[in-house]
Amino acid sequence: MEFSTLLLTVLTAGACLYYFVLSKLSYFEQLKIPHVRPIPLLGNMAPCILRRVTMADNLLNIYNLFNDAKYFGFFEFMQPKYVIRDPDLINSLAIKNFDYFCDHINFVNEELEPMASKNLFGLRGDHWREMRKLLSPSFTSSKMKMMFELMCQCAKNFTDFLIAESGNIGKTYNMQDILPRYSNDVVATCAFGISVDSFKHPNNEFYLLGKKAMNFASPRVMFAFLMHRNFPKIANFFRIRMFSAEVDNFFKNVVTSTVKARDEQGIVRPDMIQLMMETRNKNHGPTFDINEMTAQAFVFFLGGFDTVSRAMCFAVHEVAVNADIQNKLREEIEDVLRETDNKPTYEAINNMKYMDAIVNEIMRIYPPAIFIDRVCVKEFELPPATPDGKPITLKPGDSILFPTYALHHDSKYYSQPEKFDPDRFLNGEVDNSVYLPFGVGPRICIGNRFALMEAKIMLFYLLWHCDLEPDAKTRNPIVLDKKALAMTSENGFWLKVRARKSSVSTKKFLSNGQKI
Repeated sequence: MEFSTLLLTVLTAGACLYYFVLSKLSYFEQLKIPHVRPIPLLGNMAPCILRRVTMADNLLNIYNLFNDAKYFGFFEFMQPKYVIRDPDLINSLAIKNFDYFCDHINFVNEELEPMASKNLFGLRGDHWREMRKLLSPSFTSSKMKMMFELMCQCAKNFTDFLIAESGNIGKTYNMQDILPRYSNDVVATCAFGISVDSFKHPNNEFYLLGKKAMNFASPRVMFAFLMHRNFPKIANFFRIRMFSAEVDNFFKNVVTSTVKARDEQGIVRPDMIQLMMETRNKNHGPTFDINEMTAQAFVFFLGGFDTVSRAMCFAVHEVAVNADIQNKLREEIEDVLRETDNKPTYEAINNMKYMDAIVNEIMRIYPPAIFIDRVCVKEFELPPATPDGKPITLKPGDSILFPTYALHHDSKYYSQPEKFDPDRFLNGEVDNSVYLPFGVGPRICIGNRFALMEAKIMLFYLLWHCDLEPDAKTRNPIVLDKKALAMTSENGFWLKVRARKSSVSTKKFLSNGQKI
């Protein structure tokens, strides 16, 4: 090929690419929808990618520019998203018109990872409905009550460890190194039926694989997640996996061997595996196969390991730096201990109003998901974004976002939104239509009761036996990490833990009989 021909070909291809990018980035401009001018390829993600702000604050900053709009445009790289900021419209789309917006964007490729892609979050349409129906009985109040004792044992292992190490002198910990061990043990026993003590055995496979698989501060995990969300064809071409084959094989082997042992030995246990096994004995309706059992238990493990442990890190931090709140919560804990003769029950912890307010306030300030996505599955007409605008017709495949973090930090709905104030949940201030920590509508997080109970039991046992204090390393207020995709602290969660005198004097032995 002659040089002039080659040059012409390159220039033509470059011009085509340039105009393709421009046409994509003028999407909201053509529709006259409020938006911030995007940067080619990076869209509105540039401040996050360049680590100038967190993803949460990036979306919040744009949200605050359009106070009079029902929704605005946002480019997640080259993908246009409609960010719905009007609470009434959110409820309309997520509840009343759920059948038009019933799917999520899956972050796992079905071809590369067939097991992990079957997780409830990523399933779509009728398959999601069937799986949700099968799994829902696993999370009723009666099932939570059955798992209560399993969680309490994990919390006891946690506090035994802290008492033995800290004593009356106290010891400083980065809680993001400690709390994932507790959440790992809770999910291992409640989802997989395997008792793990990650305090005695910190290098157990469950814990190590959980850290490896779901560390959203890891550049590899962040890269894989963003590629699958925004460039799925490229991710598939280069065979970029969210989870390694090692992780897949480990969890599949665990579920397979657990099911086999229970079938052969007639073992019955109050956990998620058991509830899924029971569907096989029904004469009608869908049932779980091993791959689906593994997928649901696996995603449940990942959510509990990473998401819940991060929420608990924020919780212990706020309780530690707010001594008045810690004292008030401990008074409520001591009331429960008196009423239950030092044997806390599911009902007693579940009915603690101040505990509930604290956990709810944590989920408001630091919601598990910065936003909630939905995918349009059939044509739907949105009302005008602004008073002088026109209705917009969404097509199948279009994406909408509900900006959880931004709504939770909007002074229109929450007075002093940056202040940690559990009392707002006791005085009727909170409007449930703008409180979305676990989502909204039929697709609300199925494990929300489980997550809340896990956090409450941890706080209960921790403050029963220990005092929490700020340390010289404690950074208050928390500065969110700009390098992490998920919300976490830039400086870790450093706190001083000190065993309470009553705990040291009454706990002469650990659970294994070894002296402290």
